[in-house]
Amino acid sequence: MGLTSQALLTVLALVALAVCALVIWLWPRVAKKGLLALAGRIGLLVVTQVSILALLLVAGNNIYGFYSTWNELLGRASSRQSLQPGAEGGERVPALTVKGQESAGLKGGREKAGQVDRIEIRGPVSGLGMDGYAYLPPQYFQKEHANEKFPVVVAITGQPGVSKNLITQLKVPQAASSAIMAKKIRPAIYLLVRPSVVADRDTNCTDVPGGPQALTFFNQDLPLAVSEQYRASDAPGSWGAVGNSTGGYCALKLAMTNPARYGAAAGLSADYFARQDGKTGDLYAGSKAYKNENDLTWRLEHMPPPPVSLLVSTSKTGEENYEPTLKFAAAAKPPTHVTKLIRDEGGHNFQTWREEYPVVLGWLDKELSAKK
Repeated sequence: MGLTSQALLTVLALVALAVCALVIWLWPRVAKKGLLALAGRIGLLVVTQVSILALLLVAGNNIYGFYSTWNELLGRASSRQSLQPGAEGGERVPALTVKGQESAGLKGGREKAGQVDRIEIRGPVSGLGMDGYAYLPPQYFQKEHANEKFPVVVAITGQPGVSKNLITQLKVPQAASSAIMAKKIRPAIYLLVRPSVVADRDTNCTDVPGGPQALTFFNQDLPLAVSEQYRASDAPGSWGAVGNSTGGYCALKLAMTNPARYGAAAGLSADYFARQDGKTGDLYAGSKAYKNENDLTWRLEHMPPPPVSLLVSTSKTGEENYEPTLKFAAAAKPPTHVTKLIRDEGGHNFQTWREEYPVVLGWLDKELSAKK
C-alpha cells in the first residue's frame, strides 16, 4: 500500500474511528482507582493519540508532498545513481520507461483530452534517475498528427515535494488539456518531475563537484530520454520549463544554461540562487566562483545574456522574493527578455501557483511559438 495512496488514508481513518469507539466503550471499565486502571487509561490515550497522529501525518504528507514512497520516508535512497547493464544481445536499458497510465480526471478519452503516463527516467550521461509523469495531448493520438513532433514543457515542483503534486495540487495536465481542447494553446508534451534526482539530498539542479550531476540530468539526460520515447520536437529553443519555488529556480536555470534546448522558462515564487542547508550539503566545493555561476542574478549581471524569454512571478504581500524578483528582472539585457507577473498578494503555496499556471502556460505557448 503506497504512502500517498487513498487506500492508506482510508484505512488509517477507519482505524482512528475504531480506536476512538473502543476507547469510549472501555473508558468506564478503567475509570477506577489503582495502578492497573491508571495504566489502562494511559494506554488508551496513547493508542488514541497515535492513531489520530498517524492519520494527520499521512493526510498532511498527501497535501504537501514531503515524501512520495516508504523508502523516502525511511531515508533509503530510491533514485538510481548508476546505470543498469544492458540486456543480453547488446541491447541497452531504455532511458525512459512507461510504467502505465495515471488517472488525472481527464474526460473524453485520450484522443479528446490526452493521456498521462507514469514514467521512469534513467540518465545515460549523469547516471541519475527519477520517476515522474508525462502528459500527452490529444493530438498525439490523432491520425492526422501521426508524424508530427511536439514542443515540450518541463514542469518542476518545489522541494521537498513529489512530482504527483503537479497533478493533484497544481492541476497542470488538467489545465493544459482544457486549454488545448479550447484551442487557447498549441498541443505540447508536458513532463511533470521533481527538482531532486537524489532521494536523500536537495541538489537544487546543480552539478555538485564530486557529487550528483543534477543539472546534467535535466539539460542532457531528460531531453535524450524523452526524445527516445516520444515524438518530441528537437528544434532549437522548442522546449520550455516552469516550476514553483525551488522548481522555479531550476526552470529558470535550465533556460539560462541551455538556451539551445530551452527557449523559455517561468519561475513561480522562485529563488534566484541555490540555498545551502543540511539537506543540500556543500553544493560548490567551497568555490565562490562556482557559487556565483549558480546565482541567476549574478549570471545576468556578469555573463553574456542568453537568448531566452523568462517569466518571474511574485507578490507584493505574502512573498519573500519580491525585491529579489525586481532585481533579477532589472539585471536582464537583450537578448534575454524578462516578463514579471506581480500580484498584490499571494502566499508561497499551491493555491497561488495553481491560479498562476493557466496564465503561465499561455505565456509559454506564445514564447515557444515565436521561436519556431
